[in-house]
Amino acid sequence: MSNFTFTHFYETWLEQLHKLVNQLSSAPRPPSSPDQEHHLVQLVHKVMCHYAEYYKLKAQATERDAVSVLTAPWASSLERSLHWIAGWRPTTAFHLVYTESSIRFESHIVDILRGIRTGDLGDLSSSQFRRVSELQCETVKEENAITEELSEWQDGASEVIGECGDFEKKMGRLISVIKRADDLRLKTVRKVVELLTPQQAVEFLIGAAELQFGIRGWGINHDRQRTNF
Repeated sequence: MSNFTFTHFYETWLEQLHKLVNQLSSAPRPPSSPDQEHHLVQLVHKVMCHYAEYYKLKAQATERDAVSVLTAPWASSLERSLHWIAGWRPTTAFHLVYTESSIRFESHIVDILRGIRTGDLGDLSSSQFRRVSELQCETVKEENAITEELSEWQDGASEVIGECGDFEKKMGRLISVIKRADDLRLKTVRKVVELLTPQQAVEFLIGAAELQFGIRGWGINHDRQRTNF
């Protein structure tokens, strides 16, 4: 898959994500029947398959041209400024959980104090919070290990100039770093979704997508304004 082809794929993929988020947003929450809860489970599965497709195609693009993927030409300047190895930082998922949970907790605090369970992200159990914290620590360690691997690759970049025979090996290491970063991104989302209820998972995925849409929208507007000067 060429760089141009992946950029086109990403635009189409993003349009489909918008449609999926609309489906998530229109689904009844909290579910009032087993059928409604099953519907939420199915929607979450569809979104996760959509993310998996993105990383599958991105891996193919990385195999063809890792350097271009690292520069993320499909993204706006703002998006690229926030990137960690050609994508969002995995630990962002945990910040999103904490933020969404806090916002919902504050909005329902009276009901919660009365013992009324909302079932949303503001109603996470102590075991869920504990698991989120554990996952965050595990993810930070993996992030740091991948960052260190990229730093080692960058430190050895000067060797590529004088040793043509080593070029393929160096590119192979870069491909490995990008794939590890993307694997961690997808694994993190999957693990967060697994520890949430269907309703909470829907709210998490909506929040994640809206954050992505918002940053992209701001970035595109910024790039347009910059080109007009």
